[in-house]
Amino acid sequence: MSDPLFLAQAQDAASRAELLADDPWWLILLKAVVILLIGPVMTVFLIVWERKAMGRMQNRPGPNRVGPGGYFQSVADAIKLPFKEQVIPDSADRKVYFLAPVMSAVPALIGLGAIPFGPQVSIFGEQTVLQLVELPVSVLLILATSAIGVYGIVLAGWSSGSPYPLLGGLRSTAQVISYEIAMGLAILGVALYAQSLSLSEIVDAQQGGWYFYLLPASFLIFLVSMVGETNRAPFDLPEAESELVGGFHTEYSSMKFAMFFLAEYVNMVIVSAFCTTLFLGGWRAPWPLSTIGDGVLNTGFWPLLWFFAKVFLLLFGFIWLRGTLPRFRYDQFMKLGWKVLIPGGLIWFVLIAGIRAIRTDAEVTTGQILIIGGITIVVLVLLTLLLPEKRLPDDDSVPVTGSDYPLPPLDLKVPDTTPRRKALKAKERAARRETAAVGAGPRQEVGDDTTAGGDSEKEGPDHGTV
Repeated sequence: MSDPLFLAQAQDAASRAELLADDPWWLILLKAVVILLIGPVMTVFLIVWERKAMGRMQNRPGPNRVGPGGYFQSVADAIKLPFKEQVIPDSADRKVYFLAPVMSAVPALIGLGAIPFGPQVSIFGEQTVLQLVELPVSVLLILATSAIGVYGIVLAGWSSGSPYPLLGGLRSTAQVISYEIAMGLAILGVALYAQSLSLSEIVDAQQGGWYFYLLPASFLIFLVSMVGETNRAPFDLPEAESELVGGFHTEYSSMKFAMFFLAEYVNMVIVSAFCTTLFLGGWRAPWPLSTIGDGVLNTGFWPLLWFFAKVFLLLFGFIWLRGTLPRFRYDQFMKLGWKVLIPGGLIWFVLIAGIRAIRTDAEVTTGQILIIGGITIVVLVLLTLLLPEKRLPDDDSVPVTGSDYPLPPLDLKVPDTTPRRKALKAKERAARRETAAVGAGPRQEVGDDTTAGGDSEKEGPDHGTV
């Protein structure tokens, strides 16, 4: 027997698809232009906001010279970058070198097309929904666009013909493999609860409760994964200035560098909108406001306000992390992805599947599941505390630090002198003997000795230096 809630959700999704199918060409064009402009406009705002917010966090002034309050700083940067000199390495593969920034920026601009920004509205007399395309697999579309964008980073590092960009591209490859798996496992829990991969149906399924507290582990895994996916601090290993100069975009300048810059910030907007849709109720108003006037704040253009408020909250989280945490070591970064997030996501997904099966077959209530889960967690914690500590065998090995670098030996003895000191002392003794010989011998012998001493004096420093 089919679930009536699932049938109602499918019916709503079909109505959205029908409305989008009936859109006239000018409305489709208007939506496409607005969605393509969201990324660049948000980038211009985010750059100034990030500089000002980090300036406040670090007790220093942010941009305050260009325009009122420094808010035209991003506009000045956008005007300056196209006119800067384009420097192309001689060893670069020119075709791929020019293609890589395009492959990073274009998919980032496309990803917002599947995001539902609001419910059914009227635009210039036409009934439509605030969304460009409605697909049964919208989640996979956004994952695909984010994955394609990484190809631009990888190809940029390879085509530059320089070691530092190549290392940045290789790091980005490992990074996207690691954290996309974790992100996919987090999304599987949402798809299992909503019984759909359509973003509009996922938003409708959160009418009774947002998934960030119904699926807390999936939400936390997704938050960490989306920071890793966007190469943002503390996970900005592909462009780490401390060891890779600039990483994959070291050899890029002018407008090509600006396209990488644009892709990074647009990807931040996309993953924040994606997280809002999956876990924060999408365009729906928060709980106290959603009950006002039988949900009147969830109609019309009001949902745009709630949607972008949640997106800006997540974007501020990106800025906060950058101003707070230092960059991870690469081994720590990989360990977090492969040994924490992926195993945790697998265990959490199996747990969700088990709970859904129990609720479907045995008709167990949510309260009973919470009680049983709480008891299980308490038992596991008690077992962990009761387990005896592992005793390490005594050995004579040299202790190492957390980064596997050996410490100096415990019986280290500092030498009394160095080879250079020995050479200088030998030179001083030779000079004293020469002086003594000059004062004691006859004049002719002194001259011969001086000549010999001069030769030895010339040779002495060289031998001493060697």
